[in-house]
Amino acid sequence: MIKLFYKPYLYYNLFIRHKIQNKRSTYSQFQEDLFINNFFKDKSNGFYIDIGCYHPVKYSNTALIYNKGWSGINIDLNQTSIDLFNIARKRDKNICAAISNNNQLAEFYFDHLLSPVNTLSKEFSDLSYKNISRNKYIKKSIQKFTFEKLIEKFNLKIPNIDFLNVDAEAHDFEVLEGFNFDKYKPKIICVELYDTKLELKEEKFKDYLTSFKYSLIKKIGPNGIFCYKSKF
Repeated sequence: MIKLFYKPYLYYNLFIRHKIQNKRSTYSQFQEDLFINNFFKDKSNGFYIDIGCYHPVKYSNTALIYNKGWSGINIDLNQTSIDLFNIARKRDKNICAAISNNNQLAEFYFDHLLSPVNTLSKEFSDLSYKNISRNKYIKKSIQKFTFEKLIEKFNLKIPNIDFLNVDAEAHDFEVLEGFNFDKYKPKIICVELYDTKLELKEEKFKDYLTSFKYSLIKKIGPNGIFCYKSKF
């Protein structure tokens, strides 16, 4: 996109196409946010981490709680997503980065400026091309970080995390592997249970998160919502 039109495009997307000025009762793709909001119904100023945040309102699991006073950190490997968040989420810290289970240079499969299927997984990108997007991806290089390394790089202060949202387009399990659950203990986690073949792997995610004292309390669409139990 020509640079001259890029910023107007961002404002058009937010205020004309998605009308973020109009508050809604739900924003999530499968109404996950209604469950999350109800779980925290008595908490007006919580803190979230949204990895693979994509868009401030479209398919967002954090827009509803942001509107009632929450704040947090939004992370996405697509700069356009972060540019939208910088306009729409003034209380939040918004970071363009790829989160994984290691700190290495990797390939990034770019669909388009605001695609929900931009991904680190070539297999997932190939499936998305055939079944979802029909756009041929552009391969780019990107630096991957574990969550802990990202915190160190940006010198971030992390309070108690109430809600962790992970929607990393078939890279979700690797994101969890790179998250220090011994140090950070989100009260609840919402994560897509897909693998790179778009197959649901509920048991794999359950087995991993159970080892950190999380139990599956709800399934909504392809998402599992896990709750931390201090006494397991």
